[in-house]
Amino acid sequence: MSALARCRSGQAAPAPAKTDLLDFRFRALIPEAQWASLPEAVRRRFSKRLPQGASAVYVGQVVSTRMSLAGWLLAQATRIIGSPLPLSRAAGMASVVSVTEDPQGGGQIWTRLYARPSGFPQMIHSAKRFTGPTGLEEHIGAGIGMRLSVGVEDRALVFRSRGYFFDVFGPRLVLPAWLSPGALSVTHAATSADAFRFTLDLRHPLLGPLIRQEAEFRDSKPLKSEL
Repeated sequence: MSALARCRSGQAAPAPAKTDLLDFRFRALIPEAQWASLPEAVRRRFSKRLPQGASAVYVGQVVSTRMSLAGWLLAQATRIIGSPLPLSRAAGMASVVSVTEDPQGGGQIWTRLYARPSGFPQMIHSAKRFTGPTGLEEHIGAGIGMRLSVGVEDRALVFRSRGYFFDVFGPRLVLPAWLSPGALSVTHAATSADAFRFTLDLRHPLLGPLIRQEAEFRDSKPLKSEL
């Protein structure tokens, strides 16, 4: 039985082995067997409840970014809603990710900074909220968001888009498939005890692969002992 099912049936979730592991929100979305198959470092990153005013910081660099012409045009068009997609194909550029709690939205704020060959770095903001039919949504700005599913594939945590929506000034409008940018997946895969690979993949059913970005990050502070 998953942690989410136990919560709904009134059963208590298992107590964390360490007092700093107080967040079961991601764990509740994944079957126990899948969660247990994740490397300890991944489970720990997604089990930390950050106190108000604190943040988890990861530093690294972009390994590669591939964009088709359609993908590049889409990324440039999203500038009007805050540039949530990579704007540059440059590799080897520094990157920093910061995660903070979002008490008002009941989730987390993710801030990603990407250095560029010239000019100011690109800053991407998004809010993950534990709500909706899949249990998780990501809001990227201007009222646009997407439902996400979470699963484990090859010992990596994988987030997949399950529909896009527009949520401003009234009832939520679910975007039809032909208006969506395509299927988005984000993978978090451990590469060592304190490092991981981030992979963003966006594919359109008619246009094919649009954008694929790979980056490597490490924890800004060493992780503590095992769960």
